[in-house]
Amino acid sequence: MLKWVQGGLSAVTGIAEPEYGPEYIHSITDTVKDKQHFQIATKQDFKWQSPTSTNVETQTFYFNDLTTGIIGFAQVIHSNVVGIHTTAQFTFKLFNTNTKEQIWTSTKLEDFIIKGENFYASNLKIEINDEGNEYHLVSKVNPESIVDLKFSKIAPSVKIGKDGVTIYGDDVENPWGTMRHVFWPRNKVEGSIQSTKEGSTETKNYEINGFSMFVMALQGMKPHHAAATWNFLNFHSKSLSTVVMEFTTPKSYGSTKVSLAFLSNDEGIIGSSINNEVLHLNPEIDEVGWPKPTSLEFKGHGIDSKANDEQVQSGSAKPVEWTLKGGLQLVERVDVMHEIPNFVKNLVSGVAGTKPYIYQFWDNMTIEYNEIKETSIGYLEATFITEL
Repeated sequence: MLKWVQGGLSAVTGIAEPEYGPEYIHSITDTVKDKQHFQIATKQDFKWQSPTSTNVETQTFYFNDLTTGIIGFAQVIHSNVVGIHTTAQFTFKLFNTNTKEQIWTSTKLEDFIIKGENFYASNLKIEINDEGNEYHLVSKVNPESIVDLKFSKIAPSVKIGKDGVTIYGDDVENPWGTMRHVFWPRNKVEGSIQSTKEGSTETKNYEINGFSMFVMALQGMKPHHAAATWNFLNFHSKSLSTVVMEFTTPKSYGSTKVSLAFLSNDEGIIGSSINNEVLHLNPEIDEVGWPKPTSLEFKGHGIDSKANDEQVQSGSAKPVEWTLKGGLQLVERVDVMHEIPNFVKNLVSGVAGTKPYIYQFWDNMTIEYNEIKETSIGYLEATFITEL
């Protein structure tokens, strides 16, 4: 009971958590160690959860145009602090890997409302079609990033385990915190982006035609309590796509790593992995004190998507191994404390050792799977929140 009280208290205040130990985190990956790792996600899996307790819920659409070299993302952030203050933000990033031109906007949303899988605000809508295989995102909330993009599934939507949810606490039926991820791992994206800089009369137009990855995520607790570090990797080539989502908990939960990855192509899901290596190579301590990597190596050790539970348990499931290697060119280092709403910031600031930064990298990376070896544009977000 004492652990539960401590967990409940730290969930609604800015204090650091006690050290509970790894037995107080119940990873979704632990539930599928002797099973097929993933399930096909349904349209209903992409409904906004919108819990009444402290949480941050996001929909993020990444795009990668292999022809023009333009990469980026459009994201809605819906956050609830201790059930008494709800905010929503639209963030947008565009980066031209050839010219190094970039757009970065973060705009507070007004009059926002959730309707099932759809999200609306003044001058913004994110809608899924009836079949559940296409999203349409339109945003006019900021003249520097006017967005009209359609995202269509190539591979099926997926989740790890029954619901993609990792649970924090001593009672899985009454968790004091959760982490949830569901994915569209390989999609087609088409549309346009317009940008008019403040004080300028010149409008730049960008046509997007390429690949996309979409992820819906929920952190059902304070971000600095849920994870100390993150690695997010998004890669598309002509033949293959891979997405990696990995976080390591703070010491309060035993510095536990939760890592999941999918490999897909135009035919569907090739395999999934809960046993991954994301290696930051040749790191350099920068001026804010975090070890910024200069290159990357990823190794996925997964199983074939067609394997059933019995084959996994008997050891006869076909393994799926793939690697991704490349340099890392820094696009931007985002000071999270500068970007988040003041109400959230006040609850996080003052916690010892909390200095969250997101490092956004791109570079040409080479994927290898069986006989396929292709080089294309990769994107890495490495997030440092608290010391491990």
